[in-house]
Amino acid sequence: MKLRAVGAALAAAMAAVAAGAQAQGLALADLPGWAEEDHAGALRAFRQTCAVARQPAMARVCAAARAAPRLDEAAARAFFEANFRPDPETGQGVLTAYFAPEYEARRQPAGPFTAPVRPRPAGREDATADRAAIEDRPAPDALAWMRPEDLFLLQVQGSGTLRFADGRRMKALYAATNGRPYLAIGGPMKRRGLIEGEVSAQSIHAWLAAHRGPEADAVMRLNGRYSFFRLAPDDGGPPAGSAHVPLPAGRALAVDPGFHAMGELLWIDADRPVIAGAKPRYRRLAVALDTGGAIRGPVRADLYLGEGPAAGAEAGRVRHRLRLYRLVPK
Repeated sequence: MKLRAVGAALAAAMAAVAAGAQAQGLALADLPGWAEEDHAGALRAFRQTCAVARQPAMARVCAAARAAPRLDEAAARAFFEANFRPDPETGQGVLTAYFAPEYEARRQPAGPFTAPVRPRPAGREDATADRAAIEDRPAPDALAWMRPEDLFLLQVQGSGTLRFADGRRMKALYAATNGRPYLAIGGPMKRRGLIEGEVSAQSIHAWLAAHRGPEADAVMRLNGRYSFFRLAPDDGGPPAGSAHVPLPAGRALAVDPGFHAMGELLWIDADRPVIAGAKPRYRRLAVALDTGGAIRGPVRADLYLGEGPAAGAEAGRVRHRLRLYRLVPK
């Protein structure tokens, strides 16, 4: 038994060495979908955001990218291939997606607009209470008032645009959370028979709206994570992520900062969607520019898809098997 165990361990070690050696010889051209990538579009996103990276090697590549003249598709591909090599993450994970929603809001509570958009509390006890305790408190400092199901989805997405009755628009930007664990409510809703068919952001929102009041409140309170916001004028541009730069639609990722640095360039290879109607795969270059409460682990990413209903419809269907590659400067 001991000899058999030693042999198995040795075989596993040799396999790991072989895999490492194979990874060292991997080129960008070997990545699944590399030939079909929009390299010029990827380079534009990299130029816009690469300054957030703090590694000296990445800073050098960033400077070269910004100094180069506008590159066509072939030249952009050649730039990436000359400056980066892929380093695959071990194992498989999950790709999801998010977007910046737009919701109606009011300055004062009125009709269905009963949920306050709360600023970050000054006191630690108030800031770390659970969702139920926070929602039961008065909100004299509310920034705006929303429909409860809209506010819940805004908290899940992390930011969005509020449209007031007078036509004025404001950006609701993430300020803090209460630090409680995040729980996706779709699974419990499905198990309780509240949703028939596929579980998506759209089906969750529809059920919460149809059952607005104590019934919907009880379901939303299954998720202990509560987000606070700040308001800023709507400049018409995309929202900024945790790296404090505007998020390029389709090219920005929320990642776990325990495993990935802001500004890191990544290749996503995602397929096998779980939700009906989803795109069959996502293969592209993207930049780590954001974080999220549910994004945990080295092979876990949330792809930012933009603003508005179309981006929201697409984002609600993304739940794909993910293989992830770091692009390491040569």
